[in-house]
Parts: sequence; structure tokens; C-alpha cells
Amino acid sequence: MPSVTHTPLEQPVAVRQSRRLFTIGLPMCHDASERRFPLTPEGVALLVEQGFVIKMESDAARSIHYTDAQYTRAGAEVCSRADALGCDIVVHLAPMSPADVARMRRGALLFTLYALCRQTPSAVKALLERNVIAVAVDLIKDDNGHCPFADILAEIDGRAAMARASSLLADSEHGKGILLGGVSGVVPCEVTVIGSGIAACAAARSACGAGAMVRMFDHDVYRLRDATRELGPWLVTSALHPRVLRNALRSADVVIYTGVQPQPDFGVETVTDMKRGVVVFDLTADCGKAFPSLPTVDLALASSAHVAPMEPSRACYVNCGSAVPRTAAMALTNTFITMLRQIVDCEGVTNALKLLPGFQCAAYTFLGKAVNPAIASLAGTRHVDINIYLTLS
Repeated sequence: MPSVTHTPLEQPVAVRQSRRLFTIGLPMCHDASERRFPLTPEGVALLVEQGFVIKMESDAARSIHYTDAQYTRAGAEVCSRADALGCDIVVHLAPMSPADVARMRRGALLFTLYALCRQTPSAVKALLERNVIAVAVDLIKDDNGHCPFADILAEIDGRAAMARASSLLADSEHGKGILLGGVSGVVPCEVTVIGSGIAACAAARSACGAGAMVRMFDHDVYRLRDATRELGPWLVTSALHPRVLRNALRSADVVIYTGVQPQPDFGVETVTDMKRGVVVFDLTADCGKAFPSLPTVDLALASSAHVAPMEPSRACYVNCGSAVPRTAAMALTNTFITMLRQIVDCEGVTNALKLLPGFQCAAYTFLGKAVNPAIASLAGTRHVDINIYLTLS
């Protein structure tokens, strides 16, 4: 009987990657004015599949009505606050407190929002002492020069502002008891939008869809032309002539300010001429400073009983995005997944800062140095160009 020989054949074998896994910490945000959360359970599951280790503080996502069990099923580790702050990458949208910064790893990466009006010198100094690389996600740019985080948050702000304006106007007890779009035989509300960027167009699109009369003002006529092309001829546009703008503010039921340069003067006289019960929204990051004579209402802090006074009066509403935190979380998740994948492809944070100019310009502290002029001025220290350190590292 002939002998039988076996020839070994090549077979695919699972090989462990040599690349070190990044740990991502999701601590709870104790700042009451920031209700948005960076990742949904679906986003966590995708990141875990890519090799990230996600550590989330217990109940951190309660503001967007997700439970710890949902994140656990997605692959996250529910842990203490100290463990979440001790990760390689910490995502915390509001500015960190000095006590929390002191619990972070030295040289860790912090993703947060720029929010200069809410930054404190003590918190910035704590970041410098811990050598934390702090990156403002809303300043990150892609290869086309767009700001993916800032743009999606601006769109949410514009949509949320008009949704809240509609409910405030329709409130028969606290508002004027009127419909934004009116009905047959009844003149619709007038909406004045100042600016023509993403937030302004999102607000104007919602207002036009509801049937309101919308006027948009900006210094840049070309951007106004683009807005008309996008939204249709029923959008009334105008350059920022002071007299025309003042007449529009006098008759407006809703005012949306999204930021223009130079900024118009919204002094006491201008505000006094506005209607009683006008709903004013400041969608900039200046915490309502555009209308200094109006009381500021943070929509993340105000309950439904305190959003508007008992009698129609004037107020400036801010922080619209935090009024719809779950929508913001879904949008932020999509953007974070793309950005974190880029960091892995660059094999580290420092390499990402070197290879991605749009990522580099968003850093404001880097290994003990303030690399953003405004942040350096706030902390009372000298601004240093980040390229000097990236070249030497």
C-alpha cells in the first residue's frame, strides 16, 4: 500500500496589531449650560470595532436620555469619573474645571469646544501645568477649509432657534399666542436674520417652510446671492444699511443674530424700538453680548416655566444647541468617528498635528505651552507658535 504524505498549505491566521489601542474617556459634564454629549451608543459601537477602548462615567449620557446599559451593550466600560479622566483621549465639550484637569494624565489629549467666553484663567493654567494637548473641535478644519464640527453645530442652532421661536410665540400664557406662519387672511410673522452663514440659512429655511416672512441682512452681497439661490426668491435679502435694518428690527417678531463683521450696534435705543414680545436669539459664541441691554436666557438652564416671562417682553436667548442635545449628539458622533479615524491613521496625536494643518490650527495648549493667542492672553502667558514644537518633536 503506497504511503500517503501531507503537504502543508498556507492558512490565514489572525494576527494581533502592534498598534497601541487608544482609550477614550467620556466624563459627565457638570456644567449645567452644556447638555450636549459627544457620542451615542451607536457611535461607541463603531469606535470599539475599530479598536478603541471607551470608558464612560456612570450616567454621563443622561442629558440625551441614554442609559449606561445601552453603552455597555455597545462595548463601553462604565467606570468612575477618575478612570474616565485618566484616558489617553478625554472628550468633554464644556471647558474643564481645574480639579478635573488635575486628574488627567500628563500629556493627554482633550477634545472640547473653544467657548472663549466660558474659559477661565485657572482652568487654562491647569491645562498648561498638566501638559495637556487641548484641541477645540469647533476650530478643526478639513482638507477643503470647512469646519465640520462648527458647521454642523451652527446648522443645529439655526434649526433649534426657529423651533423654539415658534413655540414661544404660540404660548398663550407666556408668549403672544400667535402662529409663526399665520393663516389665510392673517399676516404671518416677520423674521429678521442677521448674517448669511450656515446657521442663518438653516434658520431662514425653517422660517420660510413655516410660512413666515423672512428678511436676511449681511455685508457680503455675494453670500446673500448664494442664500437666495439656495432658499428661493421668497427670501428677502438686503445689505446692512443701518436705516433699513432698524426698520426691519422694529417690525420683526423674531430676530436671529448669527454674527457679522463689523457688528451692528444693538444699543438701548434700537432695542426699545423693537416690539414687545419679540423673540431674539444670539447664535454666536459670545454668550449674548450682541444685545447687552437685553436679559439673557440660557435655553439649557431655563425650564419651560421660566423661558418667557408672564407678560410679553424682550429677552435674548442663547445656547440653542443645548436645547436639543440628542440631535446634537447624533451629529457630533458622525464627525468624531471620522476625526478619530484620522488620528489612528496618523499613528498618534503629535503626528496628526504635524500632518493635518486643519487639526493643528485648532490646538490651544500643547505640552505646557499656550499656542492660541486669545487663550494665552486669558492665562496671562506668552503665545508660542505650535510649529516650533512640532518641528523639533
